[in-house]
Amino acid sequence: MNNPESARPKLRVATVSLAGCFGCHMSLLDIDERLFSLAGQVDFDRSPLTDIKELGPCDIGLIEGGLCNSENVEVLRAFRAHCKVLVAVGACAINGGLPAQRNALDIGQILLDVYRARPGLASGSAVPDDPELPLPLAQVHPIHEVVHVDHFLPGCPPSADAIWALLSALIEGREPRPDPTLIRFD
Repeated sequence: MNNPESARPKLRVATVSLAGCFGCHMSLLDIDERLFSLAGQVDFDRSPLTDIKELGPCDIGLIEGGLCNSENVEVLRAFRAHCKVLVAVGACAINGGLPAQRNALDIGQILLDVYRARPGLASGSAVPDDPELPLPLAQVHPIHEVVHVDHFLPGCPPSADAIWALLSALIEGREPRPDPTLIRFD
């Protein structure tokens, strides 16, 4: 008997967590036994699931988290350049989420307060200025403000079932239609 999954070429999927809590990746892992089915249908590229650091050409890019520093922007632009389909996964990617709550504050003052004025700091403490540290953005931004996003999967985090439904639709070549009953904000 022919297996329709084996007739389809495997899609390449990459995932990344930018400014957020990593909860969306945890929901991806919560698809539990369906991970075995997913592994039979896709190959993972850059992702915490593979520990691959360099992004190659991909069919689907799942982006969790907003943009809070220059490195986030660079990674996001690389995903857009390498992925045919880009999905904003979760509230942080869609609207900045919890990290965007700092937007009402001055980032320069936050850094001074944390690194120079906080009680208990050693004498002479300074704001880190190592060139390897990414520059913070003045505001946290959702990813669609910087690149084109093909699909949005809301939730905080999206449920495992919502992620499974989205991936299943994309793998089967269907337009994803998020089921409102699967969307949650925990």
